[in-house]
Amino acid sequence: MNRQEITKGKGRTKISLSAHYLGGDLIVYIYNQNAHIGAVALGEYDPSSGRASTSVITRLGHKDDVIAQKAAHLISKSTKKPVCVIAGIHLDHITKTEINRILKNADALVSEFVSKEVMKM
Repeated sequence: MNRQEITKGKGRTKISLSAHYLGGDLIVYIYNQNAHIGAVALGEYDPSSGRASTSVITRLGHKDDVIAQKAAHLISKSTKKPVCVIAGIHLDHITKTEINRILKNADALVSEFVSKEVMKM
């Protein structure tokens, strides 16, 4: 099973992306030091339409769906592979600035991952 690990940020806003192949499919985890399952998103690419669709399940009281859905959509559309993204990022007493930084770090992680995967194709 191929595996990739990428980390962005520092301190309280440091997050990581870990990706694993399951056959030709991808499982991607996006998490911080308080890793958990906050949301799960499934991205699917439809070659006949050239579009990707995403379905999301979010645990009660969690907001990780924002990261999971965006990541699953971009990864499946770019790689043309099915992808399951599991996101779990938790910070006690998080500030708006920290939320924004985490969202930017997540975007950077996914962009870097997609760039590496597309180059392999």
